[in-house]
Amino acid sequence: MRSGPTLVGVSPPPALAEVASIAVLRANAMGDYLVCEPALAAIRVAAPQARITLLGGSFAASALPHRPGPVDEVVLVPYLDGLRQPPSGTGVDDVEVAHFYDQMRTRRFDLALQLHGGGRNSNPVVLALGAAYTAGLRAFDAPALDRSVDYQFWQHEVFRYLEVAAAIGAPPVRVQPHFEVLPEDLQVSFACVPKQQRPLVVVHPGATDPRRRWPASHFAQVADALTDRGALVCVIGNEEEVHPVADRARDVRVLTDTSFAQLVGLLARATLLVGNDSGPRHLAEAVGTPTVSVYWCGNMVNAGPTVRHNHRAHISWTTHCPVCGISMVGEPFPARCCDTVTCVSDVPVAHVLGSALELFEQAHHQPNTSVGG
Repeated sequence: MRSGPTLVGVSPPPALAEVASIAVLRANAMGDYLVCEPALAAIRVAAPQARITLLGGSFAASALPHRPGPVDEVVLVPYLDGLRQPPSGTGVDDVEVAHFYDQMRTRRFDLALQLHGGGRNSNPVVLALGAAYTAGLRAFDAPALDRSVDYQFWQHEVFRYLEVAAAIGAPPVRVQPHFEVLPEDLQVSFACVPKQQRPLVVVHPGATDPRRRWPASHFAQVADALTDRGALVCVIGNEEEVHPVADRARDVRVLTDTSFAQLVGLLARATLLVGNDSGPRHLAEAVGTPTVSVYWCGNMVNAGPTVRHNHRAHISWTTHCPVCGISMVGEPFPARCCDTVTCVSDVPVAHVLGSALELFEQAHHQPNTSVGG
């Protein structure tokens, strides 16, 4: 049992308007960065003079430099057990880790924030940076920071990080993530899908966790219906994800080797994205593209779209693994079991298709002409 207040801190945080340097630990994947972006935007507004350094993972290190956004620089965090797992067959490089900490301590950050999770593994990293003040999330098994916000698993990720930002004096400025689209993103996207009159729809049938993948046959039915409405449907992902859909659909374009810039450009040009709970869905929302997505109920709590004016989410209420029967609900989050089976196949095609046609017609009659077709 936890006790004590949700917000714990011995001393008040520094006045953000006077802070010169901020380190933010968030070292994971694309979708993880995007749900954190509204909190970073709030901090950016509240600390206009500060240089914000994101201690990030490989996505942030490759995608964010030279792109407008709330952070000024990205420093790649070395592989650390429990934080950034090293590739299979390799281990943590202790020399690289020591060099990272030495370099970060020389920065003498005014403020270091932990926005990476419950803090058992990440709070020691933030504490080791040598910042004048630390703040962030703390689960019951994590070391305390100067200002700790209680970590409860069942909370939407966007609001989790906004709560931390508010605790240090940065009130929300928006709840939806934003990702800047560059002219070169659009330009390179025309190499894989030339500009045309037909409205573009992107279908992304993949997800990191196979249990979150809606069946390929279901996506194919939605793709065919949108094709019948005049859309050019592009199926994106890796070979394993796209071909089961393409083999069942009548007329789709397959894109398996797009660069990140091409993906940004395609999503910005699209009338609609239809997909699972995945990074590309979060990215589509962040560039302003309507989405229709399929979610397992637990993931919907933590990572569903925050608004509904141009986003629809359809939920699977499956509570037991279809293969082994183990319960998939509870607190804390249950362990993974049978990764080869989908747990969202019960979401009806008719429901997803109805939302897709609704938003397609809505967007088609009010196209985003600033990015082209």
